[in-house]
Order: sequence, then C-alpha cells, then structure tokens
Amino acid sequence: MVLLTAFLVFTISMVLAIIKGFSMVLALLVGLAAFLAAGRCKGFTFGAMLNESRKSIKKSLVVIEVMLIIGLITATWRISGTIIIFVYYGMKLIMPPLFLLIAFALTCLLSYALGTSFGVAGTVGVIFMALARSGGVDPVLTAGVIMSGIYFGDRCSPVSSSAHLVAGVTGTDIYTNVKLMMKTALLPLGLTTTAYGLMSVTHPISHVDDELTARLEAAFNLSPWAFLPAVFMLVLPLLRVGVIKAMSASIISGILVAWLIQDVSLPEVMRICIFGYTSTSDDIGAILNGGGLVSMVQIAVILIISSAYSGIFNYTHMLDELQERIGTVCGRIGRFPAMCLMSLASSAIFCNQTIATLICNDLMKKPYLDGGGSTQELAIDMENSVILIACMIPWCIGCSVPLSFLGVGWNAVPFAFYMYLVPICYLLTKNRFRFSEAK
Repeated sequence: MVLLTAFLVFTISMVLAIIKGFSMVLALLVGLAAFLAAGRCKGFTFGAMLNESRKSIKKSLVVIEVMLIIGLITATWRISGTIIIFVYYGMKLIMPPLFLLIAFALTCLLSYALGTSFGVAGTVGVIFMALARSGGVDPVLTAGVIMSGIYFGDRCSPVSSSAHLVAGVTGTDIYTNVKLMMKTALLPLGLTTTAYGLMSVTHPISHVDDELTARLEAAFNLSPWAFLPAVFMLVLPLLRVGVIKAMSASIISGILVAWLIQDVSLPEVMRICIFGYTSTSDDIGAILNGGGLVSMVQIAVILIISSAYSGIFNYTHMLDELQERIGTVCGRIGRFPAMCLMSLASSAIFCNQTIATLICNDLMKKPYLDGGGSTQELAIDMENSVILIACMIPWCIGCSVPLSFLGVGWNAVPFAFYMYLVPICYLLTKNRFRFSEAK
C-alpha cells in the first residue's frame, strides 16, 4: 500500500507537470520525496537511502558529461554552418522523383551525426517541409518520412543522448550497443528505404524554391570547411576513437570554422556554445535557433534525479513484488513482447521518452536477469521498443514536439515506417541475434 501511494503521488505529479507546463524536474523531485518516505515507512533510514542514491548518481556522471558535450555540438554545428551546408547541397541534389528519398537519407545522416531528433526536425525538417509545401508534395507524407529519419539517429547514434541513457542505466557498452542496433536496423531500414523510394517516384516535387538556397548563401559562407565538424564526428568513431574524443574534435573544429570561416568572434562563439544560437534573421532563426550547453541541463538534471530513484529501489527492494509479477508475464509471452507492453504503458502515462526508459529499466531489469537474459539484451530490447514507441504516441513529447516543428498532426505517424518496422522486425527475428551472457 505504501509503494502504491508513492507511485500514485509520482504519477499525479507527472500528469500535473504535463498539463500545467511545469518542468518535469519538479515532478521528479516530488516523486523522489514520495519514494524516500515509502522507504522510511519500510524501516530504512533517510541517510542510508540517500547514500545509495549518491552511489547511483556517481555511476551516471559519464553519461551526464556526454549529454552536456552534445549540447556544445548542437551549438557549434549551427554557428559553423555545418547543418546548413548539408541542407544546401542536399537541396542541390534534389531531382523531382527523388525528393522523399533524399529527405529521408539526409535526416538519417544528420540525426546520426548529431544524435538528436528535435535538433534535426527543427532545422533540416523545417526546410524540407517548406520545400514540400511549395513543390506540391503531400506535407503529411513528408513529415512521416522526416520522423523516420530523425529517429534513425536518435536511436542508434553513438552521440545520441537516448543511446547513452540506455547504456548508462543498463551498465552496457555504448559501442557494442550501437553495433547491435545497426544489425537489428538493417531489415527495417531496407524496407523503409524501398518504400520511400517508390513513394518518391509517385509523389515527385514540382520545383525547388531557389529563394531559400539564396537566403542560405547570404547567411553563411558555404565553404567545404563547414563539413569538417561532421567528418570528425562520423569518421573518428569508425576508427575506434573514444566518443568523447570524437565529440571534442568536432566541437573544436566547429569553433575554428565559425571563427575563421564564418567570421564570428571567439567571445560570440563561446556565448553561443553555452546559451545556444540565435539568428537576427527571422527566416534563418526559425530553422537554426537553439542548441548549446543550457539546452541539455534539464536532461542532465532529470538523469541525476532518476539515478537517485534507482539507488533507492535497489537498496530497499520495494519493487521486488511487482518485478516478480512482470517476470511471470515475461515467462508467458516472452521478454521482448513484455517490454513492448511496458513501453506502451510507461510512455502513455508519463508522455516522455526519458522517463519511460528509466521506468522500463527499473521494472524490467530483474525479470530479464532472473529469466536468463542479460543487461545487453535488456539494452537492445529497450532501444527497439521504448525509444521508438514513446515517439509514436500523439500526446508524448517525442511525437508532439517534432510534429509541431513540421506543422502537421498525428496523421503523419503512420507514414513513419521505420519507427514501427524496427520493433515488428525485431520481434520476428530476435532469435537470430546473440547477446552477451547474463551477469
């Protein structure tokens, strides 16, 4: 009863935060207080629970460091012209029967390089939507294509905050996870690419707006040097360079390109790295504004508080009874189907990819390990379920925010083939993949 009350307080605080527009940090703090009180009622001292929370938070610091660095990357790629130059040359490559296919390919590439769905939807996505509307292509269909592309990288990029979150909470290696995610993505990616290739032919663009390319040329120096931050970010991880070193090289090169090529003063570049990019042009600002260190602070704080939850749950064993029931469900229908059901429920209730991921990990880890699974299997199952399922529910942030950027409604989601082909294909082929032993 005590645990149920704590969960009820947590859920109500999350729902109120969503309805009233408050920060989820406040709701998480209320939930943390509720679970601390529940632990105290079970006989555990506040000091002992807080000490376990501190240990759990310490383990998450590496992930938090990566998230803050990602904030710097999103700023330097904006001010250096890296995002714009990809868009500019992508537009140059557009031929009428290839528009949707190029939109998908470019959003996949940039979301993989940047590891952000919202950042790509709000930049490249906005541009492709403007081209679709002016060129007579169905904007709902185009938005579905873009949603597939942005969540390709959000799921499996080595610099994705969600990928690092999953690796951090499950205690798995990010590079091993990325390799397995790529393997499980091949079939759905091939099917999605084929579908969009056919739809590109049947939905050609009538013309490309030359005024937009002219505005991009006026706003930035479109030198090939602007590709350099992306080259470091895409190539160095393939050479087994550590992810933090690769991101650092991308940031440094972005700062240098902004200073030497885009003629932005170093103090201004440093300010943008911290507070994000803001354009004086309304047109360019609508595409590029955002990023920076401060953009990732709330996510980092959410991870810190959520790590404290895990410390309390592990120390007090207050979730054991619920996990036993989940284990029974896993035994009856299988671990991945059970994970999908948990993903759907947690995403629908908490409307947030990050919170749903943490809930799934806390509730499903013990049933997975007790049932003969491993943390590696748990991580990949989460990547192939909650990370994408949370972005298909209309009222979830992962769905509503990108669609608001793109100016369409939920009717675009059925055209986001990649998002639901991943869990479907994985469900049918999971037994072909090998994971590390249970530990």
